[in-house]
Amino acid sequence: MGDKASLKTAVVQFQHQAGNKKYNLLMMEKFIEQACVQQVKILAFPEMCITGYWHVPKLNSVQVEALAESVSTGPSLALIRSLAEKHQMLIGAGFIERAPDGRLYNAYAACMPDGSVHIHRKLHAFEHTAISSGNNFTVFDTPWGVKVGILICWDNNLVENVRATALLGADILLAPHQTGGTHSRSPFGMKPIALDLWEQRATRKQEMTAAIRGINGREWLLRWLPARAHDNGLFILFSNGIGADDDEVRTGNAMILDPYGRIIEETWAAADAMVSAELDLSLLAMSTGRRWTHGRRPELYHILTERQGYERDAISARFSDDVPQRGKDK
Repeated sequence: MGDKASLKTAVVQFQHQAGNKKYNLLMMEKFIEQACVQQVKILAFPEMCITGYWHVPKLNSVQVEALAESVSTGPSLALIRSLAEKHQMLIGAGFIERAPDGRLYNAYAACMPDGSVHIHRKLHAFEHTAISSGNNFTVFDTPWGVKVGILICWDNNLVENVRATALLGADILLAPHQTGGTHSRSPFGMKPIALDLWEQRATRKQEMTAAIRGINGREWLLRWLPARAHDNGLFILFSNGIGADDDEVRTGNAMILDPYGRIIEETWAAADAMVSAELDLSLLAMSTGRRWTHGRRPELYHILTERQGYERDAISARFSDDVPQRGKDK
């Protein structure tokens, strides 16, 4: 890691419009300009923020294909890449990628100050049968002497993914999401937030804030997200949607966490917002999670790479009505 002691970063929450790339990109440009004024070096936007998110499961394959763009020729990424160069900033943006082989991915582009781009393909994609899951972790160097990793939404919920990203050297994890207010089958998982509450948020401000901060929003995140940062000794930049997303309500909660799992900055505003913070990079070296990894015994962990027999594809794992089993004898 380089000599610089701190790094200015920011995360955005905003309510995208379904399929309206022009609007979504205009919103992103506004936040990019705001970040530039604040001298932000790393700026993270939410998952699939360019295309929109929860309407996608209701589209047919042709409609999903129409939303997709190539990394090399797509106009949306061309714009973000040009702004990353102009402002000498790493800008992370979610979109649907059309790969050279024709496959579609829920992808996240880290557009770099030198015009290059790093692409992460969601490892556990469940948004549509036309969208494939990626097969690679994404960790890369930056001009600021730190390594950045990317995991999209549900990728972060499987603990192995964050540990693998940390073992590959990530100091900062970009964690773009579209979450909050989802319908979990788990009895004490997230539950939906009423759409009319979001629509009436101006007159029901106290209720709306309580929902964003409550068990279907911030409280759910705090059950696990700080542990990902703490146990792996890395900063997490959590970006998310906010507001009505088709028939669900996203809770925003944009936040930045340090390698001890402490929240540096956050918002629970029921509105489009950006949260920024200086990362104290000196915290990384002696953070508890980073020290603990030196006590690992990899020879004991073979089971982590063995199939147990109950594994499913991401769509089935996410939406199956079956009661999950555990253990090879099940």
